[in-house]
Amino acid sequence: MIQHLYVHIPFCHRICPYCSFYKHQHGSTDMAGFVEAVLAEAKREQATRALDLRTVYLGGGTPTALSEKHMERLLSGLREIFDFSQVTEYTSEVNPRTITASKAAIMRSQGVSRISLGIQAWDEPTLKILGRDHAPADAEETYQLLRGAGFDSVSLDLMFSIPGQSLQTWKETVEKTISLQPDHISAYNLNYEEDTEFFQRLRKGQYQEDEGRDAEFFYLALDLLEASGYQHYEISNYAKPGFRSIHNESYWLGEEYLGLGPSAYSTAAGQRWQNIADTTRYMELIQAGQGTAQPGEELTEDRRRTERFGLELRTVRGLPADLVLPEQQRMMTTLESEGLLTLKNGHIILTREGKPLVDSIAVALMG
Repeated sequence: MIQHLYVHIPFCHRICPYCSFYKHQHGSTDMAGFVEAVLAEAKREQATRALDLRTVYLGGGTPTALSEKHMERLLSGLREIFDFSQVTEYTSEVNPRTITASKAAIMRSQGVSRISLGIQAWDEPTLKILGRDHAPADAEETYQLLRGAGFDSVSLDLMFSIPGQSLQTWKETVEKTISLQPDHISAYNLNYEEDTEFFQRLRKGQYQEDEGRDAEFFYLALDLLEASGYQHYEISNYAKPGFRSIHNESYWLGEEYLGLGPSAYSTAAGQRWQNIADTTRYMELIQAGQGTAQPGEELTEDRRRTERFGLELRTVRGLPADLVLPEQQRMMTTLESEGLLTLKNGHIILTREGKPLVDSIAVALMG
């Protein structure tokens, strides 16, 4: 039974040089046609799959790049198609300068209860490097607007180890964020993803990766946020009690989910598939009554085990210790003696020293 729904809105006013998600500017896209295509896909999926929705997540791209008219049509249409009566968390991503009081009111009236606001940084130079089109004042104004709109939870997204960003600048960003008292904070280490401008600059030697620097930034955020009452419940995520992201936790725990929209992934019945990452073609296929999914993959026992190491080890609950094969038990004991992990209630839990090394520890334990 699928309990989680993701809807991908691929539109952005500006393409950020670090982002690898499928996205593009509006161009000549028929926006009304796009919304109707997503709703047509929703009707098809609702008729063919067993659904018992508990979370809904609007991501992108920028969901709030939709006009008020198109947003209201999409949100009301989804509620008409799916049973939202058991939904306890309904999230939308928001970027500053794409939200108005009236848009916020529409979202709230349609049941959106949680906002993930992409701040990334609070200083002009870092925002410029990231290619963001908002100023710090815009971000704070947006945050206050969303608070005033009455959403149950507001999360702020930050990023560190950005080229040119100093440890002091990062400290000021974290402190500024804490002063606003959001319910949830995501603090992501910049990754250089293929098919991005940042990756090309890395290959040319214009940018450099530095694990030691990453760890410094990570620990600074960890110490400041935990001291301010935020629980570090996943490597990149912190929450006040009762404000974890239920939808994102479902991914980390390997639960089934349905994705709608161009490029969206779905996982169900031991299979994973992705919709075609081409908005125009996606709309054409929907209009022609054809499927939009590309050939998928079977989630074999080995594949699922690999994913569990990569995801569950990142969480506060940890990874079940019985997933470690006998031949890797010595490695687990070694890592424990080095103070990088601990065993509790049958789970492997990373220590403070082990958290920045989560990826390499996962590889070492997996064998």
